[in-house]
Amino acid sequence: MPLCRQARPAVAPGRVGQAEGPGPGRGRAGLGGRAGGMLCGQAGSAGGGGSGGPVGGSSSSSSSPLPLLHPRTGRLVTLSRGGRSAARSQPGQEFNHGLVLSREPLSPGALFTVRIDRKVNSWSGSIEIGVTALDPNLLDFPSSATGLKGGSWIISGCSVLRDGRSILEEYGQDLDQLGEGDRVGIQRTANGELRLWVNGQDCGVAATGIPHRVWAVVDLYGKCTQITVVPSNAEEAEEGTPHDEVLDLPCNQNRPDKFPNSLESENGFSSMELSEVVSNAILSAYNGNLLNVNLGSPPSDSAPCGAPPMTSNDALLFHEKCGTLIKLSNNNKTAERRRPLDEFNNGVVMTNRPLRDNEMFEIRIDKLVDKWSGSIEIGVTTHNPNNLEYPATMTNLRSGTIMMSGCGILTNGKGTRREYCEFSLDELQEGDHIGLTRKSNNALHFYINGIDQGVATNLTPLVVYGVVDLYGMAVKVTIVHNHNHSDRLRRNNAIMRALSPDVGRRAIDAGNEPEPERLLFHPNCGQKAAIINEGRTALRPHATDDFNHGVVLSNRPLRNGEVFQVRIDKMVDKWAGSIEIGVTTHNPTYLQLPSTMTNLRSGTWMMTGNGVMHNGTTILDEYGHNLDRLKASDTVGVVRKEDGTLHFFVNGVAQGPAAWNVPPNIYAVVDLYGQAAQATIADDTDLLPLPDDLSEGNNQLSPSSPSSVASGSDLRFHHLHGNNAVITNGGRTALRQNCRSEFNDAIVISNRPLRDGELFEIAIQKMVDRWSGSIEAGVTAIRPEDLEFPNTMTDIDYDTWMLSGTAIMQDGNTMRNNYGCDLDSLTTGSRIGMMRTAKGDLHYFINGVDQGVACSGLPPGKEVYAVIDLYGQCVQVSITSATGPMDNSLSTSNITEKSFPIHSPVPGVAHRFHGSCGKNVAFQDDGCRAMRVAGYCHGIVFSMKELKTDEVFEVKIDELDEKWSGSVHVGLTTFLPLDAPYVVTGLPSSVLELRSKVTWLVTGTEVRRNGILQKQNYGCSLERLGVGSRIGVKRCTDDTMHVLIDGEDMGPAATGVAKNVYVVLDLYGQVTSVSIVSSSALEEADGTKPPSVTSEPFSEEEEEEEVIPCENEVPAVTSSMQFLENHGKNILLSNGNLTATRVSSYNQGIVVVAQPLPPQQLFQFQIDSLNPQWTSSLSLGVIGSSPERLNFPATACSLKRSTWLLQRDSVFHNSLKIVENYGPNLDTCPEGTVLGLLVDSSSCLHLYVNGMDRGVAAQDIPSPCYVFIDLYGQCEQVTIVTNDTPAVGAEGADPHSQGDMEKADVVDGIKESVCWTPPVDLNTMKTCEYHALCARFKDLLLLPDDYFVEDPKYSLCYCESCHKLRGDEAYYKRGEPPRDYALPFGWCRFSLRINPRLEVASTSKKWHMAYHGTSIGAVRRTLDQGELVPGSTSILSCRAVKADPQGSGGGGGGGGSGGSSGGYREAEENSSPSREDLLRVLLSPTLRYAGLEAFATKVQFKDPKSHRQHAAQVAFQVCVRPGSYKVCPQTLAVPEPLDPRFSSAEIEWVTKEKGATVLYGLLIRVE
Repeated sequence: MPLCRQARPAVAPGRVGQAEGPGPGRGRAGLGGRAGGMLCGQAGSAGGGGSGGPVGGSSSSSSSPLPLLHPRTGRLVTLSRGGRSAARSQPGQEFNHGLVLSREPLSPGALFTVRIDRKVNSWSGSIEIGVTALDPNLLDFPSSATGLKGGSWIISGCSVLRDGRSILEEYGQDLDQLGEGDRVGIQRTANGELRLWVNGQDCGVAATGIPHRVWAVVDLYGKCTQITVVPSNAEEAEEGTPHDEVLDLPCNQNRPDKFPNSLESENGFSSMELSEVVSNAILSAYNGNLLNVNLGSPPSDSAPCGAPPMTSNDALLFHEKCGTLIKLSNNNKTAERRRPLDEFNNGVVMTNRPLRDNEMFEIRIDKLVDKWSGSIEIGVTTHNPNNLEYPATMTNLRSGTIMMSGCGILTNGKGTRREYCEFSLDELQEGDHIGLTRKSNNALHFYINGIDQGVATNLTPLVVYGVVDLYGMAVKVTIVHNHNHSDRLRRNNAIMRALSPDVGRRAIDAGNEPEPERLLFHPNCGQKAAIINEGRTALRPHATDDFNHGVVLSNRPLRNGEVFQVRIDKMVDKWAGSIEIGVTTHNPTYLQLPSTMTNLRSGTWMMTGNGVMHNGTTILDEYGHNLDRLKASDTVGVVRKEDGTLHFFVNGVAQGPAAWNVPPNIYAVVDLYGQAAQATIADDTDLLPLPDDLSEGNNQLSPSSPSSVASGSDLRFHHLHGNNAVITNGGRTALRQNCRSEFNDAIVISNRPLRDGELFEIAIQKMVDRWSGSIEAGVTAIRPEDLEFPNTMTDIDYDTWMLSGTAIMQDGNTMRNNYGCDLDSLTTGSRIGMMRTAKGDLHYFINGVDQGVACSGLPPGKEVYAVIDLYGQCVQVSITSATGPMDNSLSTSNITEKSFPIHSPVPGVAHRFHGSCGKNVAFQDDGCRAMRVAGYCHGIVFSMKELKTDEVFEVKIDELDEKWSGSVHVGLTTFLPLDAPYVVTGLPSSVLELRSKVTWLVTGTEVRRNGILQKQNYGCSLERLGVGSRIGVKRCTDDTMHVLIDGEDMGPAATGVAKNVYVVLDLYGQVTSVSIVSSSALEEADGTKPPSVTSEPFSEEEEEEEVIPCENEVPAVTSSMQFLENHGKNILLSNGNLTATRVSSYNQGIVVVAQPLPPQQLFQFQIDSLNPQWTSSLSLGVIGSSPERLNFPATACSLKRSTWLLQRDSVFHNSLKIVENYGPNLDTCPEGTVLGLLVDSSSCLHLYVNGMDRGVAAQDIPSPCYVFIDLYGQCEQVTIVTNDTPAVGAEGADPHSQGDMEKADVVDGIKESVCWTPPVDLNTMKTCEYHALCARFKDLLLLPDDYFVEDPKYSLCYCESCHKLRGDEAYYKRGEPPRDYALPFGWCRFSLRINPRLEVASTSKKWHMAYHGTSIGAVRRTLDQGELVPGSTSILSCRAVKADPQGSGGGGGGGGSGGSSGGYREAEENSSPSREDLLRVLLSPTLRYAGLEAFATKVQFKDPKSHRQHAAQVAFQVCVRPGSYKVCPQTLAVPEPLDPRFSSAEIEWVTKEKGATVLYGLLIRVE
């Protein structure tokens, strides 16, 4: 049947050809000007045909003059072309203030049409159009059209708003999806109806009751930046009938939206554009059946069947046919997976029709569950839903399907792009949006929250349906037909602030003020303090009402050697605690004073009680006279010496050095705390004598002496140390953490070798009575970088000399006893020193007295390091001022190169560059500096020699040329630089092309091996480095390559690196010159050492930086930290804005701290209330933009700009996960937990949990930044505790009794000690009675504590409430190759220490996980053996009635002499077990099998707390080596399957190998 069509005008109203031409990328823009053309190519009439009226260029001449725009506009609008065009200025920085109105009111029936001339992609949202009754001559223009009131109707996206409130949703065509060249018109009909026209099509009635006198409104909003008024055919518009050409289709078909009128080139179509138009027409007519169109048939005069046209109002919905578990609602716009906690798939839904070109298919995630892994998947498919047999998951389809899964693209079920975008669908949260569109050029784009993720594929078929797979966590979604206006505005506001963050700081310049001579108190003081007596006296006027807020500072910085001393005038008896004194780098003019000075986390040293605190952390426990015992008329003072040491005085008596490396230009601080009510500056301060012992041991050296640069202060503890050691006080103090539960593994070593005749002396500052044995001291020739720190130093069997008690030991063997001193008898305050003479003798000094030669024969030419073992009773030591050159008669007579450090960029025998290099490279400074002299490439350089193990090769960037992009590349290569001249083509232009040998390379944030990408997002981007930045590379003993940025190790970049490698650098792009700063002969300069969280290494560079007064520091605002009034809509603030409560729902609970977080200051808050009704819990982080006007999303995961978020146990940056398995799972934190955030001096973010630093979570945190908390799910209330609220567990911080604690401390918060450990009741299991019951049963077994991991967080309860609270899955995979195992639900696990001789990494990650049921009597023997050993028996085991099913006793069996056949049958009478059966160990991947009573025998016990009888079972969780066991069918007869995941043929594993298992945890179940 031939198809025919009627002659129609070539264009609809508003689509006539104009001189301006169409916008880019719009195929249909060329339709104007030609009419009547036949599809088969006949020539058409230029004037059109039929009675459609004028077309082409003639319509404008026959219509009324074009309407113009009113001269009054939004403040960013510029009019041009005689008032016909409008453009929004600054489109990259501003998204609103683009309002324009028609110059005259609209005539009834007149169509006001504009063309979109220009769009940008910076924003979401686009053009908005409507009418208003407000006179533009009198209008106060709002920022956007939706802000118009007083009779205004605006169409925004798909919504119609009246006076800013929505009156109609899902109307017409989505204006946000229109492109450049599209036309939009607004019309008020004669009967008061408002109609929208898009590209000549009437979208129907948008509103009624429109006043007679209205002006047209156009808002150049968001992406739309320029429009032009274009002519309209009022007559056709009034008729309301678009005169498009239509195809005569079968009666059951819809007509196409558009079809080309001619194939002639004069239409302006390229072949591609034409195919796109044809595709659009086909897709529009495609409605579940194929078109039966013969394009070559002759014309016919028959009329079309009159099938209803498929207009823009044919909205996308979900198809009624869907996955078996899907339930549709909301007019098929919402899809939900049934039984989400029982099933994770069968949740596929598809659209009800194919997608049109450039049509957005967008969904909103409404509901997630935490039970499963994986989440929503979205994409397109060519399969018609009417004919499709739906799979369980869409990625199972092997044809015609393109899906986004995670962050990759799957085509027909196979991965085609592994890293498509920076967002992962698995990380999206409820409220997030996902969209996709098929462009007219066949490109498929995905959108996350409106952000285009780029081209996923260019090969999308012409006819595709949208498809969503509600998989895993995803439960419910809704199709979004329009972008909610408030959401768009909120997102745009956030983007705009991110582009122009408010990072300004008040410029501070106090240097021009004349320095007053007399020391007085500064008038800026604590809120409860006052200054009187012309600035000489400070007091707390109401001292009996409050105990803090009494901080006062000096009015000017202290001079070197100037003593600041105050006299206590008045005290009160009401409080505990008393005066505190110290210094700070903060200028009092700009400092927001805290409630107590020890709360300040930067630039502050305070003496409090008899201890010293630095930045709120205790660095000396037992320092001097206790200030809390002072009375009225007593005096306290402080002085900073020229050498940077800080000393305190009590009643004129020097208390000794309290801190080292204190910068100059510091202000004195007095805290009138607790009992101290008033103090006055003493008049005789400058006359106070300085005791002799304030001097360092080498101050007699003149400044010009070579040794004057090598004062004793450069000897510190190295940043490498034992696992239980902590280095503080700038490397001067070492202590053993967890001192009451750990007695060893706390070895510390000096940061450099000792020189001949140089004394290394330490003072014991803290001891405990719990252990036997005490400090051990000595020297070693092993470099710290080469030392694998043992439990005790006497375990080392080479190049080590130690004094232990009275015994002198060499290499672990006793050389002599009864040496002149006994280290075990020393007490707190004792000093121990050691020195090697030029002759190779080792001397010890006790309290400054030489104890004589301890041993001789130390290699005189070999460097030795001082070693201290904080063992047993000794807990804390500090390096004393006596450390340094002691007796010149004991040292060498001549000063050699190694006598003193050489402070130059290249100390000792420096590294050098090899002569073989790229053709654009030139060398200077004897091969220590490399320069690229031309171009941007050919800058390859190599190290002179092979890099030794753990040797750091480091360079400093000297020059940059910013006209180039790219930056330096660094790595290791097996390529021999000597072979470079013999390479036929020479060295390549870039090191990325160096592939003749194996090359491991870091470029930007990527790691490549021979140019092939191995890793992304590694470390800090090399492209961000500037002049002065340092880059280092080293090869470690484990064959890994590490890169160091400014001394900080970025972690392993590559593994399996060969041993004989050279360093290779590529001076590429911006980097044109580098200099070597590392050495192969001497210890690296301090400035090049990797910093440690605990060591705080000192360097000359840092000292110079600290000399600068700290006026530019971010003020510490601890005392006024409170929540901002701008917050999520479900938040209620109380308690002076210190407490935030979520009052409804589970989200919309974001709160932000009003003040920026200063560097090195800890902000803490307490979880007050949890609601178990919800899953998941709070998240927290920092945001780099000001929160004053932030529009908060439903959850913090939707904060996409300059945001660092800690959620569960992961860290996210701008919604992209950057760290996994970090710290504790925040979802498991119970009520009472205190969480904190701190940004250190290196701009690294730290998380604190109950006062304990969990390490660096993120780097490159901007300043200023603001803390935010998302009260999500279970978390309903938090309170800030940084100010005056006590941190939970404060009473547990002091190992002494609570009676020793000050009352003021209890109220004001704990003053931190680095030895603080969380009290027992802060364990995440503290509220679980089942865990406590299992723990009491474990105590009854009398097992040694040393077998178990002490940290309570590693003991997990798997009762129903606990594992659901954590969101545990029932099954996990472990090992290589991965194998399933079930979590031990119903049991409680107490983690065991893994044998240190085993390779922990392989056992914990590469081995499989299994369970082994056992008897009570076999537990101790198994623990003693450290593994499940076949054939061993327990002396406590009993003869079983049946044969022991395990076949081993020590292996956990419980069978002893009873024998076993290896099965689970009754033992035959008078039979004996075979040898093969006795050597078997039986395991299972599930405790549903291994925990059966046949394996794990039950015992009865009485609970010592409740005195009730219970039955208990025990089992072991073990790591088992892959390949060492055999999977067997179950031999125990059971009536039904035990575990749905494991069949009876694979539920039992058997091994006979010794060493095949490692004990992982002891499991207990109590009934």
